[in-house]
Order: sequence, then C-alpha cells, then structure tokens
Amino acid sequence: MKLKKGDTVVVIAGKDKGKEGEIVTVLPKENKVIVAGVNIAKRHLRATGQTANTGGIIDKDMPIHASNVMLVHKGKPTRVGYKVKADGTKVRVAKKTGDEI
Repeated sequence: MKLKKGDTVVVIAGKDKGKEGEIVTVLPKENKVIVAGVNIAKRHLRATGQTANTGGIIDKDMPIHASNVMLVHKGKPTRVGYKVKADGTKVRVAKKTGDEI
C-alpha cells in the first residue's frame, strides 16, 4: 500500500468527494484507510456501568477504500510511485513533480 498514516489525502470518489483529511489508520489487509472527518457514520453506543461512557449516538469515522483517495503533495493531488536511490533505499515519489515524499 502506497499510503501511510499521517499522509494528507483528498477523496476522489464517493459521497465525500473533494474532502481533504489526514490518514488516521491504515488497514492494508483490506486495502482501506480511515481519514479524519471523512465517511462519517452515526453509531449507537450503550452506556456502560462504572466507566465515564454515558452512551448515546456518536459520529464515527469509517474506512474508505484506498483507491478512492489520492495523496496531496504541495497542495495538489498526485499519484505515488517508488524510486530506488543509489544507496539502495526505496523512497516514495510524487508522480506529478518527481519529488520525494
């Protein structure tokens, strides 16, 4: 998966198309990411006895497929590629500019 936790992405498809946010969690087995403030669903939460949990309806960020988001580099969405440096290290590269990410 070419996206990592902490990357800023823009949604390119779906109900939240055009929204930007930071990746909170990456789920590589499912090829999905959780982006802060995107794909929000309401979930009912049961109040539990002794804890501070009061229950109610909460908003929860749900996973979105990685193909529906695009990395933002220097303010513009770009595809991600890889490049092997002379010393043998592999780095992510923005396809639009060729810069290292």
